[in-house]
Amino acid sequence: MRTAGASARIDAVVIGASAGGIEALSVLLPVLLPGFRAAVLVVVHLPRERPSLLADIFTQKCAVPVIEAVDKEPVMPGTIAFAPPDYHLLVDEGPQLSLSADALVNFSRPSVDVLFESAADVYGTHLMGIILTGGNSDGAAGLEAIRRVGGMAVVQQPETAQTSLMPASALQRVPDAQALPLDGIATLLRTLNPGDRP
Repeated sequence: MRTAGASARIDAVVIGASAGGIEALSVLLPVLLPGFRAAVLVVVHLPRERPSLLADIFTQKCAVPVIEAVDKEPVMPGTIAFAPPDYHLLVDEGPQLSLSADALVNFSRPSVDVLFESAADVYGTHLMGIILTGGNSDGAAGLEAIRRVGGMAVVQQPETAQTSLMPASALQRVPDAQALPLDGIATLLRTLNPGDRP
């Protein structure tokens, strides 16, 4: 397994969260400034039967565009895209977004694993995966897939998470992931400067 893609340009950041995720994302996503060039794709476990207000909530908080993902639309650099309720969010070649109503994965749709594994196939070493607070193990296998292709793996320190099971499960599967508190992850994102490296 290669060292986390420290020297690789990061073209996409995928983020997974569950219980406590909106609060955690409210620390991370507002640090992204205009000119941030990576696409940011986010899965948050939400009730499947209700519309999501995440795009509306984070449009008010963020300096970069925020959307709800739409099937077959291109992945937009410098834009945050949230998975809609009750659909898996995937990345296809192009890269473009894809929505799927396939079976639940880890009791979840959208599933963090589904997003992370599909993004790893497309972006390889140019991908960063971030696992935040949550109450199940969704995302652990996906983060392992990102590391397997040489991407960068980041996990919220479990002891700082509102619900520690999701980040703890990810660290168990990917022990060489960078484990950071939210402010440390925010600093990492702020200094990423994706697209500015050769």
